[in-house]
Amino acid sequence: MLNTGSPARKNAAEFAWQRDDVFGRIASRYDVLCDVFSLGLHRVWKRRVAKRLVGEEWNTLLDGATGTGDIILRVLGRSSAEGRTIVASDVSPRMLAIAERRLQAFQSAVSLRQLDAENMPSVPSQSVDAYSISLGLKICNRHLAMQEALRVLRPGGRLVILEASNIRWGLLHRLYLAYMALCMPALGWLATGGDASAYKYLLQGIRDFPTAEELTRELQAHGFADVSFERLSLGIVAIHTARKPWRAGI
Repeated sequence: MLNTGSPARKNAAEFAWQRDDVFGRIASRYDVLCDVFSLGLHRVWKRRVAKRLVGEEWNTLLDGATGTGDIILRVLGRSSAEGRTIVASDVSPRMLAIAERRLQAFQSAVSLRQLDAENMPSVPSQSVDAYSISLGLKICNRHLAMQEALRVLRPGGRLVILEASNIRWGLLHRLYLAYMALCMPALGWLATGGDASAYKYLLQGIRDFPTAEELTRELQAHGFADVSFERLSLGIVAIHTARKPWRAGI
């Protein structure tokens, strides 16, 4: 049986959207926040994720924690949506409202749904060919999210995750975390108009999220196969890919 550890390890940011609608409050400034905290690098990371998704074979894609629709916009910009169905989902109605406006030109190919990645009972088991989630695992119970991803994927279906990771050189990683701890509060305060919770969750989620190797082992423990990862920007983030096994009963 998988040992999911303490509550803090399940949810690296110790964030609960039911108690704090922080993403609803910062929805209109979310893209600015991403630029500020990543110095614009999130655009490079998301292009890489979109390229991975375009390269996979799927007819139905479910994108969890879609935010303002960045990943889906990049996927649609790289390939035709003809014959494909994309579901962009997020737990925040205000984030979804922004995504809906941005994806309006592709409304025939994209549907938007308010879904909690930890529990998606309205999504049938084995109903999607690919599932992606970008920068969302650190602010939820990642073990529940992994279980749901495995459940909704068809056998052989692909999982693509973009998430915080670790720089392999220990000293450099510690310097990076120190830089974030020093600069993120000031930058976050300016970008969010003084909403301290926004950058508090993000900083803790980055600091306490598993290493790329640890997340690989967790995915394998949950039953995923062919798990691999690619570090980006020295390891600030990593893209993990995995497959739901073909064998019956999962």
